[in-house]
Amino acid sequence: MSPDPLPATTLGAGVVKRSTRLSDGRELIYYDDPGTRLGPERRADARPVVERPVTAAMRRDVLSGDWITFATGRQNRVLMPSSDADPLAPQSPTNPSEVPSHYDVAVFENRSPAFGPALAAVGVDELHDETVLDRSRTSVGRCEVVCFSPEHTGSFGTQSVTRARTVIEAWADRTAALSALPGVEQVFPFENRGEAIGVTLPHPHGQIYAYPYVTPRTQTLLRSIAADGDDLMTRVLESEQAGERVVLRGEHWTAFVAFAARWPLEVQLMPHRHVPDFTALNDPERDELAPLYLRLLRGVDALYDSPTPYIAAWHQAPVGVGRDVVRMRLELTSPRRAADKLKFLAGSEAAMGAWTAEILPEVAAQRLRTAIESVPDPRELS
Repeated sequence: MSPDPLPATTLGAGVVKRSTRLSDGRELIYYDDPGTRLGPERRADARPVVERPVTAAMRRDVLSGDWITFATGRQNRVLMPSSDADPLAPQSPTNPSEVPSHYDVAVFENRSPAFGPALAAVGVDELHDETVLDRSRTSVGRCEVVCFSPEHTGSFGTQSVTRARTVIEAWADRTAALSALPGVEQVFPFENRGEAIGVTLPHPHGQIYAYPYVTPRTQTLLRSIAADGDDLMTRVLESEQAGERVVLRGEHWTAFVAFAARWPLEVQLMPHRHVPDFTALNDPERDELAPLYLRLLRGVDALYDSPTPYIAAWHQAPVGVGRDVVRMRLELTSPRRAADKLKFLAGSEAAMGAWTAEILPEVAAQRLRTAIESVPDPRELS
């Protein structure tokens, strides 16, 4: 089948967006680097149409108030495939992958989502029925996969500054689109890196979850802000900037190890201006974020002789509440506490949520500063 040109929309930094659909109806969006060598043509998905899974269900834990999603179809996900069976690589005659054509950055709806594909506010009346103990809802929302590169291996930190800037533009574009979907209350971009974290694909990629509720971590933050003042996050940033735990600072962003960091490696990256999510970042903030974030990630990998497993979690304000007080931030955490040791959440942490940390945040910050200083500026390599 001959490739067909797709309509294009130009985003910030010269990134070009092209949208299409996979054979089963899932949305697929290509984000082309500025100056890309790719043309406007993209191959259509010629795979046989397969029925999409039924949207999962949620059950409420009445003792905690948390919603638990039961997405049983995720049991059958691919586990560490070889390069010739990589489901995130461009399709080939022998590999009927998820992305039909070659790409720079590609985003598509997850085949085995925890939320969606249903989008309507299904079951919302049950949410307000406080008299029912066994409360359930349909897991409306959406889960998307963000492919940072067509290469089989790597991570966000192995990308060029140009490619990182393209992904940032994709995060902003998808945050805006997902926030507008019926029933979505919070949008969460993240990257899991390393088998120790539970990664099942070595392909450089992240995900975006669009939740039908405000997540527990954000609810806790909102309670803290209500108790300590609307300027809490501003004061936290100012306090950290004046202290010894800063690991990297630019004109628009500061990275630091928090005063009460739980994990052996736990870094916060905050914009200096109050910004609720990626959509509100201006061009200078996005431009600086690309090389600064890459330098942080490469510093993390320079801590040891092998790549460090981590979760890179982009916390954003909810869609409908707290947008004037919740500042977006990256929270990067790793269980690696030494070259050959991991921190496991056992009795106290896992059962009671009562943490014991083995490494002082000041020590962790000094180690990371030294590692960051040892890596070249990503802008010099692009």
